[in-house]
Amino acid sequence: MDIPRRTFLTGAGATAAGAALLPLGSCTDEDDPSGSPDSRAGDGRAFDPTDWASVRAQLPLDEELAHFAAFVFATTPRPVADAIDAHRRGLDADPAGYLDAHEAELDEAVLAAGSEYLGVPPASLATTDSTTMGLGTVYGGLRLGAADHVLTTEHDFYSTHEALRLAAARSGATVDRVALYEDPASASVDEIVGRLLRGITPATTAVAITWTHSSTGVKLPVREIADAMPSRGNERPLVCVDAVHALGVEPDALPDLGCDVLVAGTHKWLFGPRGTGIVWANERGWAAIDPVIPPFEGAAFDGWIESRDPVRTPGGAPLTPGGYHTFEHRWALADAFRFHLDIGKDAIHERTTTQATQLKEALADVSGVRVVTPLDASLSSGIVCVETPVEPFSLLEPLRARGYAASVTPYATRYLRLGPSIATTPDEVDGVVAALRDLV
Repeated sequence: MDIPRRTFLTGAGATAAGAALLPLGSCTDEDDPSGSPDSRAGDGRAFDPTDWASVRAQLPLDEELAHFAAFVFATTPRPVADAIDAHRRGLDADPAGYLDAHEAELDEAVLAAGSEYLGVPPASLATTDSTTMGLGTVYGGLRLGAADHVLTTEHDFYSTHEALRLAAARSGATVDRVALYEDPASASVDEIVGRLLRGITPATTAVAITWTHSSTGVKLPVREIADAMPSRGNERPLVCVDAVHALGVEPDALPDLGCDVLVAGTHKWLFGPRGTGIVWANERGWAAIDPVIPPFEGAAFDGWIESRDPVRTPGGAPLTPGGYHTFEHRWALADAFRFHLDIGKDAIHERTTTQATQLKEALADVSGVRVVTPLDASLSSGIVCVETPVEPFSLLEPLRARGYAASVTPYATRYLRLGPSIATTPDEVDGVVAALRDLV
């Protein structure tokens, strides 16, 4: 198209006012106090990403609580909140002008930051509003026929199971399920990989798994699973991963995982803006998925204007759902990636998993409590699930009254769930263990 697609959609041109409203969060680090290590902490001190107290000061959480459920729906770090506010002011002052002047570069900034964080090309990413939207986009667009089978597990969340059920209802494909372990606490790599492989048939075209199970805290050996996929000529089943409870904790670059597709919301462990998410796929993965929601991208509009089918562009652009979004949140996702990169992926992983190990080891000595999540750090991440002698929901308010926020697994089998993170401290881990010992 000879005119920018957003200009075509809004009927507006880039304005000087719109250009002047480019927020600090979208500039370079040299000019950007909201996205650099020099951001101001909540107490007025400069943000020091090597100091965990300074990191915690960036999270505007209630200081009367120790937040072991912060990963469920994350708080917004101050640099990210500053970027959201700046974009919102720009959009409110001149909606069409700000969008027309800045959308392309801000979209690109999000993909560039995601590319650096994930270790993949920017064009291989699509942006969504949530994990559920991403799973619906992937499994709803997966090219399936009546003879095809998709294998998933008994441990996956509703969003995966329901997206696959809807896809099967439309296509006639079959969805198979397999249990990867009987007792999560004693699960092993060999057991998990072996059980999954026994569920694969010659008709299996895709495998749908979750990296870290929100039901038990088990972290799957994704690399080993991908390497074990049987080949049929030059083809093997696509390996599709829900990574929402690993993204923001696990430091792996995506190419090292060996999977073909990865979906995650970014408003959990990444502490990204609410209502944001990503989908990544390799070349083979994107080629197997058709768009479900019309994308707002150039090739699709060219086809529409010229009354022909669009030429499919490679990568994630055709799979990014179109329409108007909460752009101030989506564009601030770049600042969330930078916040984690400033602290360091390895440092965040170490901080989270060290506390998780501390929590599991201490809870193992509490009478009446059984730790469900594996102690082995190679098979667990940040989530720690606990079996208690009482209904776990009955513990939430007493824990909160003692200053500890927790959650319960939203599955048929319910466990008390605790998530140490960059929002918690080792002292708070000791405190929640003492509180549980007193309650149980």
